[in-house]
Amino acid sequence: MTHCSRRNFLKTGLAAGILAGTGSLPLRAARGTATDWVTLGKSGVKVTRLAFGTGTFSGRTQRELGQDQFTRLVRYAYDRGIRFYETAESYGEMHKMLGVALKGIPRDSYRLMSKVTTREGVNPQEKIDELRKLANTDYFDVMLLHYQHVATWPTDTARWQDGILEAKSKKAVVGHGASVHGLPALRKFPGNEWLEIAMIRVNHNGTKMDAEDYNTSGRGDVSEVVTHVKQVRAGGMGVISMKLVGEGAFTTREDRQAAMKFAFNNAGVDSVTVGYKNTAEIDEAIENLNLALA
Repeated sequence: MTHCSRRNFLKTGLAAGILAGTGSLPLRAARGTATDWVTLGKSGVKVTRLAFGTGTFSGRTQRELGQDQFTRLVRYAYDRGIRFYETAESYGEMHKMLGVALKGIPRDSYRLMSKVTTREGVNPQEKIDELRKLANTDYFDVMLLHYQHVATWPTDTARWQDGILEAKSKKAVVGHGASVHGLPALRKFPGNEWLEIAMIRVNHNGTKMDAEDYNTSGRGDVSEVVTHVKQVRAGGMGVISMKLVGEGAFTTREDRQAAMKFAFNNAGVDSVTVGYKNTAEIDEAIENLNLALA
């Protein structure tokens, strides 16, 4: 036996021995990253795990950057692999600012999510068209009913649900769902057949998370929220986490890392949105998520 063939034989034998010792133990999955594309459940919409949020203090933090600085931040995130941008009707000028910041970038290379305020007396189609025009886009990849905070939201928003489905039929919207505040509203998410995507507040210690009082200044019920996250995922919904850093309440890197790890490893969310005001925060969020997935 030549030296080369013996070496190959020993390698093969060693590998076989390891496999025999582990029985049917599956091979370790490849390490994920913050900028991987993931599918949001039955919506079929693919987004990056880490999103660029524009709603810090209802968008005030991002608006105060000014258009030029905000555009540079959006482009920096894009170049670093963050291709999922989220905003809402209630975030002031953020649709328009995003539209300017993303101008010229191929539309199929990123995903755009918006959220509508479900007011009475407003035509859903007209509102969605208005937001598309402001954001300079033909369609939204995800459209959510924003800030659902009462247990009766499934019937209260029926007109808006129908409106979003109509927008989908016109290819103005691709995937749809709702964002939630408060346990009474969240309890109506599991089993809801209309929902494809759920946006839920998740972090490791309950800061700005859901409680019986949707507007509580105290801690949310982390255990119950995680239970519902797992229920909706089991039902085929995609889950996007918000309030990951407690709307800026987590001032230490350790807390921000713990929150990221908890969202993905304990709660099991698909994607998370974080608001940024500088490039260092983008770099840190990417690193924190990469560490959580390691």
